Amino acid sequence: MKIQLSAAVSGLLFIAGAASAQSVVITPEQETVIREYVVTQEVHPVEIPSDVTIEVGSTLPETVELYALEVPEAEVTYQYVIVDDRTVLVEPQTRRIVHIIQ
Repeated sequence: MKIQLSAAVSGLLFIAGAASAQSVVITPEQETVIREYVVTQEVHPVEIPSDVTIEVGSTLPETVELYALEVPEAEVTYQYVIVDDRTVLVEPQTRRIVHIIQ
């Protein structure tokens, strides 16, 4: 019984760890810094293909141009794009949406 419980707990910890590895936490302070940076860059909003949903976890196609987020004080290493007045943070290697700033 002890072995089964231990294995179950290990499995839950593995699942929780995998889930947390996919989520990105951007603090309100980081959002403010990012928002201020994006406003100064004058990046134009883009149209996303109709078959792409803008939500965390979705992947943007290669046809969508991403911009470097050069904000050391925000302590994030993502790229971004503006869609419908929202700043969409994207993981550069996978083009996966990791956070959306309203």
